[in-house]
Amino acid sequence: MNDSSILLEAGTNELEIVEFSIGENKFAINVMKVKEILNPVPVVAIPHAHPFVEGIMELRGEVLPVVDVAAALGLPSSPQNHLDKFVVAEFNQQKTVFHVHSVTQIHRISWGQIEKPSEIYQGAESQVIGVIKLGGQMILFLDFERILLEINPDSGIKMSEVKKLGPRERSNKRIVIAEDSAMLRKMLHDTLSEAGYQYLEFFENGKDAIAYLEHLAENIHDFRDAVQLVITDIEMPQMDGHHLTKRIKEHSVLSKLPVIIFSSLITNELKHKGTVVGADAQISKPDIGDLVLKIDELVL
Repeated sequence: MNDSSILLEAGTNELEIVEFSIGENKFAINVMKVKEILNPVPVVAIPHAHPFVEGIMELRGEVLPVVDVAAALGLPSSPQNHLDKFVVAEFNQQKTVFHVHSVTQIHRISWGQIEKPSEIYQGAESQVIGVIKLGGQMILFLDFERILLEINPDSGIKMSEVKKLGPRERSNKRIVIAEDSAMLRKMLHDTLSEAGYQYLEFFENGKDAIAYLEHLAENIHDFRDAVQLVITDIEMPQMDGHHLTKRIKEHSVLSKLPVIIFSSLITNELKHKGTVVGADAQISKPDIGDLVLKIDELVL
């Protein structure tokens, strides 16, 4: 997983996924989140731990939590633990081990192949952020950030980080935000509103966001009166944040629009991808205080 040769060029709207199973169900995680895949090792149980947490394990001097993905999804535990796998992932500035039943293969796909789940079966609390149809089967793209937030609510965006910035004036600056998670859209709305930014336009993916921006560029004499900044996640169905940023920066009218990538995938190893596509700033979730300060700087 650490072989950089498998990582894709930034801005192509493609990704690689690791397909794994829980029972008969197929799921996926973005390769960019995965550090390595291990055979199971002994896990030390922690008293009064969250029901999703099996315990802790040591990996090359680091003590890491082990999350039972089957428990997190409400599915039966593995009947053959000796065949299971541990997926070591890093995002949101932390490493976590996810216990799955098997790992099958890696697929290279387009974000356009990932369909947004229907609200009929998704629900507000769903851990599924996309459905991938491959080889006659459906693979569910999981929201691992949501799983960790259920385990530790303090790992999410905190209003207190904005309150630490002190009293703030209302701003008339208009911001476009591309974020696929309904939960995070609400968190961003609440925290940015608290920070004084009241004109926020949200989109569920980069495809809808770029369509809106290009429409403004074509139909408004000075689109800068309509939008002063874009904030985008990276992982989104239909069009990811890197491709959205590239489209903005290559557009003859939109190119001067500041873009902040706000994602759980901002790591030292992956930050170059945002730089390549021209992002003006990259901030790791859940650092909302840093995000607000960067917005202040870029919209002046």
